[in-house]
Amino acid sequence: MSGSIDLYNIATGGINASNRLLATTSNNIANVNTEGYVRERTVFTNDLNVGVGRGTTERIIDKFAQNQMRRDITSVGEWDMFASKTADIDAQLANEANSISKGLNEFFAAVQTAADDPTNLASRDVVLSKAESLLRRMTSVSDYMTYKEDELNLETENIITKSNNLIQTIGDLNKAIMVVNGNSTGSEPTALLNERDKAINELSELMDINVRESGNAGNSLLVNLSSGESLVLDDGSFNLLQLSSSADLKRQQLQLSTNFSAPKNNTDLYIKEDQIGGALGGLFRYRDEVLGPAQRDIGQLGVTFAEAVNQQNRLGMDLDYQLGGDIFNLPELVGLPYPGTPDTLGLTGQFTPGKGNEITDADIRVTVTNVNLGMPDQVTIELLNGDGTPKLDENNQPVIYSGVAVSATGFTEIAGGIEIDFQSAGGYAVGNEFLLQPTKYTASDITMATNRPEDLAFANPIRVEVNQNNLGDAAVSKTTVTNTTVDNTFGNNYASAFDGSGAIHDLASSPSPTVGAPVEVRFTSETSYDVLDGESPPNIITSVSGVTNYNNLLAQAEASGVPPWPAQFSALDDYPGYDFSIEGRPVAGDSFTVNYNVEGRFDNANALSMAGLQQEGLVQLSTNSNSEPRTLHESYSTLVSRIGEKSATASVALQAAEAMKVQSSDWFESVSGVSLDEEAANLVRYQQSYAAAARILGTAQELFNTILSAVR
Repeated sequence: MSGSIDLYNIATGGINASNRLLATTSNNIANVNTEGYVRERTVFTNDLNVGVGRGTTERIIDKFAQNQMRRDITSVGEWDMFASKTADIDAQLANEANSISKGLNEFFAAVQTAADDPTNLASRDVVLSKAESLLRRMTSVSDYMTYKEDELNLETENIITKSNNLIQTIGDLNKAIMVVNGNSTGSEPTALLNERDKAINELSELMDINVRESGNAGNSLLVNLSSGESLVLDDGSFNLLQLSSSADLKRQQLQLSTNFSAPKNNTDLYIKEDQIGGALGGLFRYRDEVLGPAQRDIGQLGVTFAEAVNQQNRLGMDLDYQLGGDIFNLPELVGLPYPGTPDTLGLTGQFTPGKGNEITDADIRVTVTNVNLGMPDQVTIELLNGDGTPKLDENNQPVIYSGVAVSATGFTEIAGGIEIDFQSAGGYAVGNEFLLQPTKYTASDITMATNRPEDLAFANPIRVEVNQNNLGDAAVSKTTVTNTTVDNTFGNNYASAFDGSGAIHDLASSPSPTVGAPVEVRFTSETSYDVLDGESPPNIITSVSGVTNYNNLLAQAEASGVPPWPAQFSALDDYPGYDFSIEGRPVAGDSFTVNYNVEGRFDNANALSMAGLQQEGLVQLSTNSNSEPRTLHESYSTLVSRIGEKSATASVALQAAEAMKVQSSDWFESVSGVSLDEEAANLVRYQQSYAAAARILGTAQELFNTILSAVR
């Protein structure tokens, strides 16, 4: 009887075991197309007496393959985001309709054509039309990048929201798994584990994470950023990612905030965005390496071009015989207060006229270091990259200007062709900080200052006349004008010798009480000359001897004349603001006279100088003033080439990352994926074992019935 009972128990255990194996196999087959499903298997122990022992259902998984797959998912997420975003900027810059290089060519070609007939209003009007067209191109590119910046911020917020949801889901699943394991009879909560792994894989696409087992009995996981900060703890609690901002509200920063329950204290800490990885890291990388620098390069190019044309036009004479004015309006700059600086305090900035070639792509942090009666009188200037890191000089040291004195009223010039002015009436304190972004959005804010073709100053405002009684063969080879600033009060150090009324300073209007502005050079020998003013009779300003060349005769007189050049002239930055050179051999008595270019409408000298700006090095390459400036075309070509190179490199990197992901996914699937062939074979095998166990049960029943019959 005991043998029959043993046979019965063995058969029953075999049927149940086979039934469970069939259920596991059927579950694998049913979930062959379920995303995130990991193949399961059921294993049994041998009973210590007879039959099948306890069975356990578990997932078949290779942790090494899984971790490698997650790393490759992160890499693809980062490069996919970076490559797609960079390709958009590359396509925009490569678009012929928005090509700034084409706009520059058309503008300077129009200037060259107008120089052929400087009195032709139609040709002048074309110059203004091409200038407007160029501004539209710059605005189009700049506005597109501003739109992409707004899009980036929205996408970043969406990724942060999705990341937080996934982090919370992983934490909740950790708790659920711990509860199930605490009440389990031995089998794993495979469905919960699959859901947790799926959430972790989705999170790894968004950021670079490390996953490890906590070591407790609950089978929970710890999820950290690759930089070490915890996202999910072993008890299921989790940290939240959130966005904050500094002075620039459009430049978001990543912050990690704990989410502990009382009495634990919560805290916030900033995350290094260049280490975040994944799609989120790709966005930050695109912002810092592509979008931000491109915005500032376009702005720098626009400011440099506009200020160079303005400066050249100011050095000329227009068709109304007036000194030239600005062709373009440059925008005012607004200082953005850093956190901790009251929003009620103001700082504005502007571009220093005539110093557009000193503008760099740097942002500027202005820190108040000393205050007098509530107004700053000393500041520290720090040049920054677009990502907020310090600009470095040629010695890899931060570019900082300490102890810069500032005026309580009016603008003060600082580094890089920028002037600042503190706008509030008072209330400033040491430590107040402001951010200036001279070039980030400037390209779209430059406007036309005039629509009158007559305002184009194509003529030189002075002409140098050769005395008709000269006996030598010397002739004027070059006339230069460097300053036409009109300030007859000389309160402005940039004041020139032009009085603004079609004349040059005489003795009465000169800054010197004894001589007027220099207007005549009279040679006393081949190697000596006097410099005289325009009085009658003229006053000798100075005399020069030992002349070895005839270049820039007034500059030579200022440097080595006797008596010395008037101190009142030298005290000004560039007085008189003009000079000339001769070629040939003068003799004693030869003279050359500087006059305002009255009726000089056919003069095209300044138009030719304006056209020549196309070939001049105007754009600063870096904050190192010793670096060789680039032309406008070189600057734009460098930008286009750099973005194109980054786009191509990102595309190659993405292809490599995708190939690695395919390889690691295949590795993982070879272990954890469902094979229909294998499961079909298992199904047949388990069906046979089920039938055999059922046959044993039938045999046991027959034996039992036989015994009962014998007893009767």
